[in-house]
Amino acid sequence: MSNGLGNRSILLKLFKFFLSLRTAIWLLMALLSLLFYGSVVMPLNPEFQSLNSVALFQWMAVNSFGITWWLWAAIGFISLLTANTLLCSAESILKKKSARQWMLVISPQVAHIGFLFILLAHLLSGYSGFRGTAFVYENSGLRLPNGNDIVLRKIDVDMDRMGYIKDWSADVEYFKEGRSLRSDRIRPNSPSFQEGLGIYIKDVRPMPYPAAMIEVSREPGAVWALIGGLLFMAGMIMLLLFKIKKEEIAQPSALSGQLSGEKALSDAKQAKK
Repeated sequence: MSNGLGNRSILLKLFKFFLSLRTAIWLLMALLSLLFYGSVVMPLNPEFQSLNSVALFQWMAVNSFGITWWLWAAIGFISLLTANTLLCSAESILKKKSARQWMLVISPQVAHIGFLFILLAHLLSGYSGFRGTAFVYENSGLRLPNGNDIVLRKIDVDMDRMGYIKDWSADVEYFKEGRSLRSDRIRPNSPSFQEGLGIYIKDVRPMPYPAAMIEVSREPGAVWALIGGLLFMAGMIMLLLFKIKKEEIAQPSALSGQLSGEKALSDAKQAKK
């Protein structure tokens, strides 16, 4: 019986710990300290140069713990912060006082959900994302991670009178097992997408043989990041609007109370006279 009460007490303390605003603040401070440490050590270690070319968890698995310990710690603090966010949001919704306050209560929770979707996006991209670059000559091909091939058909370079490159683009064609799938055109900030892969043209070299730097990336969390960003923005806008509306309602009431008090005081003075 005593063991059951002891376990229940421990669970209650853990629950209160995760519901505390102070817990969220300390977790954020610890996370920011780790990220600041990482911003200092990353330029000093050559191992981090390949971080952007592979998925985060894949990179962490092949590097020593002495290099990656702060990343593992940051992931741990983010997990605790996620639990804190979920529990706080659930408590706020369950303890709503009235239907009139529902929108004011739910608005920050929408922003919290958006934040969690953004975390999910980073988790998915860190687990199965991919990014790689290669110089590809005109009319040569490149094998994609999904097994298909891409051929760089033509590179167009637009130069000004001084010989500086102003713009560039390239025609690409996709193949699967030797069979042409489709053609597309890629430009800066206008990539081509094929089966979840993004094909970007980063730079060109027109001489002596036309070539382009091609980046191939896969971001499985991109859609979730977009959803999370929209929810976060919607929640913050809703919270701001309902806060303003609440203040507008409260001001006439306060003014009415002030006028009533002044009238009562004036009546009392006249009665004394």
